Amino acid sequence: MPTKEEIDRVATWCEQVKKERQRIYVIERNPFRDEIGWMRRFTLIEIDRPREVASRNDLVYDSVLKQLWQFMNGDWRRIEPDFRIEK
Repeated sequence: MPTKEEIDRVATWCEQVKKERQRIYVIERNPFRDEIGWMRRFTLIEIDRPREVASRNDLVYDSVLKQLWQFMNGDWRRIEPDFRIEK
């Protein structure tokens, strides 16, 4: 599903938005919905909003841990790149 490049691209965008807005947390519309397949299900991206209060339907970016999180199967899970074995 997600590649390392796609995850890095989203994280870089989140860092840029956080820096521009200079807020504790930021909620933005997902600009990647049409470009990146696995991002279609997230309407909003919540940057630095605590997962305890974030919407379970949104993508959460934690700038301290530099991680993207999604709610899946009753828990928040890190979004990690696919591991592919080259033959």
